[in-house]
Amino acid sequence: MPRDKTSGPGEAALRLGLGALAGTLYFLGFAGFDLWWFAPVALVPLLEAIRRARTGRQAFAAGMVAGMVTHLGGYYWLVGTLRDFGGFSLPVALFFDAALCSWGALSFAVLSWMLKRWWMAGGRPFPSAPIALVAIEHAYPLLFPSYLANSFWRFPVLIQVADIGGPLLLSGVVACFSTALWLLVRWKAAREPFPRAAVGTAAASVLAVAAYGLYRIDAVDAAQETAEPLRVGVVQVDMGTYQKREDPEEGHRRHIVDSLPLQEAGADLLVWPESALVGLIPHAPGSDVRDLVLRRPDVEGEVTTPTLFGALRMERRGGRDRYYNTAFLADAAGRIVASYDKTYLLAFGEYIPFGETFPWLYDMSPNSGRFTPGTRISALPFRGRRIGVMICYEDVLPGFVRKLMSAADPHLLVNVTNDAWFGDTVQPEIHLALSVFRAVEHRRWMVRATNSGVSAIVDPVGRVVARTGQMTRETILGTVRWLTGTTFYAVAGDWPGWLSLAGVAWAAFRMWRTGHLRLRRPRRDDGPGRLLPRRR
Repeated sequence: MPRDKTSGPGEAALRLGLGALAGTLYFLGFAGFDLWWFAPVALVPLLEAIRRARTGRQAFAAGMVAGMVTHLGGYYWLVGTLRDFGGFSLPVALFFDAALCSWGALSFAVLSWMLKRWWMAGGRPFPSAPIALVAIEHAYPLLFPSYLANSFWRFPVLIQVADIGGPLLLSGVVACFSTALWLLVRWKAAREPFPRAAVGTAAASVLAVAAYGLYRIDAVDAAQETAEPLRVGVVQVDMGTYQKREDPEEGHRRHIVDSLPLQEAGADLLVWPESALVGLIPHAPGSDVRDLVLRRPDVEGEVTTPTLFGALRMERRGGRDRYYNTAFLADAAGRIVASYDKTYLLAFGEYIPFGETFPWLYDMSPNSGRFTPGTRISALPFRGRRIGVMICYEDVLPGFVRKLMSAADPHLLVNVTNDAWFGDTVQPEIHLALSVFRAVEHRRWMVRATNSGVSAIVDPVGRVVARTGQMTRETILGTVRWLTGTTFYAVAGDWPGWLSLAGVAWAAFRMWRTGHLRLRRPRRDDGPGRLLPRRR
């Protein structure tokens, strides 16, 4: 009997190597690393590894390798963050890093297994690959949500479709392109049939995305020409939370000193970052915080411009003190106008999962916070307008921002965050990249204020019109505009994800009806597009 060329250690190594190559291309092409030309081809080696697999288990393994390389490369900074800022020992930090990366890698493994099982049942690579990828991006829970579409954040003409279907819609188009490219390689190298449907759909989709992008950029730019302007000053003092705890007076002094030139230049609103001040701030409207926030005896001059800043507040509830990560808005007289408590807390930074049930977990990470999440989503009123505030990583959560837009209909988006936890790594750049999509999804200006970078002003078509560097002390003075209106995405949400999940459910039902969903080892695999004999 001739030897099966799809089995043996050499073929297994090739499949895993293709998975590793896919993972490398994926994280290098992602936002932050910004070698974006790798992103459209990242799925090609993974699809080939899936094709070469004889079973769903082999495809699962190749996908797991791709996912581990993707996440270990993309989250290379996580161990240092957990050790240096979370307070974990190195072994514990390595454990959490491995656990988080393994969980993320599982999404690639599930994607690969799903595709292989479908192809083995007679399904075709196109359109199953794009549908499965969008379904996984939509449904698989991650600590830091990310999409294949995020790789193209520097190209406004491509990301305009986010106001129709969010980043998932663009991810689907990129996956169509990758699948068509892989099938073209198969056509050329293995003399398989020319993939007319895949190539035609991919070409039409890319052209439609580009045409829509050009049209929407012109339309949005024209529509906001008559909108009321607002001069905004952003302060970045290059001091992390621990530095401010060690020297709170210097942190406070820097914010005031750096704000005064912006005030003199005519800023209508000053924005300071998350944890701009270390002490507790009274949150009741009308509370006078001038001496706590806007002036110091060792600084000549005081801030008399309305200021939005991040700090902590505390209230006694349920028999114990509860602490909140809060954004405050103070008026020109130094009185609190309104505040917003962060709703989505960051695991291991602001709380430890199950920490209330098992308090000893906090002993393992003495630097982790014990914050209480806010209970309502609201906007901050300012001059008859509304400012929607997102604290920390809330700006990377499309679902949260949709809730904010629905509940408060803000005219301006502001993100106050502290990315000093991550040091001089790619993470602050990734954070900026992911947030850009929120401006496009809802056609609002967005202002980002960070402690150590990257602070920025983003316009409604996703252009970064002003920004700072990382680990620098800088300020930004720019003009934004109060905008109104809603988008299709704001109303319909992540419909590409729901449609893809429906497609996956239909495929699963069909496989169950025909007996191909049984978890058994197949007798043979004739490759995608050919139906396996059903075991009687």
